[in-house]
Amino acid sequence: MGFYGCGYIPLFAGFQFKGLSGSFGFVGIIFSLGSTSAIGNLVAGLVITYMRPFKIGDRVQIKEITGFVVEKNLMVVRLKTHKNEYVTFPNILILGSNIINYNTSSDEDEEGLIIYAEVTFGYSTPWETVHDILITAALATDHIQKRPKPFVLQTNLDDFYARYQINCYTKEVSKIPAIYAMLYENIQNGFREKGLDMTAAHYRVITTNKG
Repeated sequence: MGFYGCGYIPLFAGFQFKGLSGSFGFVGIIFSLGSTSAIGNLVAGLVITYMRPFKIGDRVQIKEITGFVVEKNLMVVRLKTHKNEYVTFPNILILGSNIINYNTSSDEDEEGLIIYAEVTFGYSTPWETVHDILITAALATDHIQKRPKPFVLQTNLDDFYARYQINCYTKEVSKIPAIYAMLYENIQNGFREKGLDMTAAHYRVITTNKG
């Protein structure tokens, strides 16, 4: 009885130690991978801090997400979108991404951020008329600066229509979606008042910086 007892305990203990050793190995791998990721984010956070591509409160675009920087530390950056969504980015991802900072164009010594929209209209409508309507619509939009004055670019001459781009300046980058909404309304009202139908087959609007 004692013989089997003495033989059983080392054997059982051996299995236990092997299992414990394997568990420690697995945990070690996880810890190693986690440490590598953490160190990468930490180093990226230090680089981002040194580069200063944005600060708390700035409106930025990272990847396909546009929002306001509400937190940045050595591990992550958090954005709050215009829809009150919070998006967290690891610093190592940010370091390898293109970052658009809209606030850098709204500083006191800058003219402001240019927002723009494109419309297309047939050649039967004089380009001077389209220019006047677009500029008037922009000037009637809240938070659009009167100086520098909005301007229109003709960006293309297609087979059936010309393409017009209204450009206007603003420093109210936190209100970009609302500014675009009012600009669209004013453009529609402007063409309607001139008796021009915007439901033409070759009409479309293209915008950016909506957020």
